[in-house]
Amino acid sequence: MGMKTFRLRQMEQYILENDTVSMEDLCSRFDISMNTTRMDVASLVKKGTVKKIYGGVCANQTNNLVPFEDRRLRNMERKRAIGRAAAGLVKDGDVIYIDSGTTTMYMVDFLEDRKNVTIITNSFNAIYRAQPHLDLTVISLPGTLERRTNSFVSAETGRMLERYNIQKAFMAATGVGIGGEVTNSSPLEFEIKGSAIKNSLHSCLLVDSSKFGKTSLMRYANLSQMERVITDEGLGGEYLELCRQSGVEIVIAQADRD
Repeated sequence: MGMKTFRLRQMEQYILENDTVSMEDLCSRFDISMNTTRMDVASLVKKGTVKKIYGGVCANQTNNLVPFEDRRLRNMERKRAIGRAAAGLVKDGDVIYIDSGTTTMYMVDFLEDRKNVTIITNSFNAIYRAQPHLDLTVISLPGTLERRTNSFVSAETGRMLERYNIQKAFMAATGVGIGGEVTNSSPLEFEIKGSAIKNSLHSCLLVDSSKFGKTSLMRYANLSQMERVITDEGLGGEYLELCRQSGVEIVIAQADRD
């Protein structure tokens, strides 16, 4: 990764964490000229994560990220069923990545009988749920706790994934568009999710059926990059066909019935 690319990631992270910063502040913090600062900011504006304001730049808030706890309560039984189905793909000795999300965290609850499994994650909830299970080794990615996503994020978090031999990545998404675009609402997590897929042998998307037909701020992958999609029985026929056309195996998770 070049110095400019790394600087842009750090600058993006700084702006998103502070919401609004001045151009002078960016010059001083990154020890660059005003002309370089303007060019860097223009690149971030084009990316869509920040926007220019008078005298400075601010985070682009058009994504309207819903607080984690509010998202967790939606379709809880479906999400738990999806997590259970995903856990069934984990074998003893696996090294896996668990993405931050309100569906992926549930799979940890169903790994209690696995032996010698290593979990790499930036999800606070996945770490917390894994703590009682002594045969689960947890590697927490570095970063600052972002409370809207309950995840640890920084400009360097995604780069850490390059160090590990990840066999299976279990990914979350805010939405899956009609063209197969897998999207996310948090600019802070965009690079992390992309890096997880790039550095894993197999990728699996965990999304309940309500996420299909929706898109959010940033596309971090396409369905064709996933080996499997685990969802629930509410998925409509057009999206089942979309998965098939994308070459993705579909797993329908059955929720518990009273």
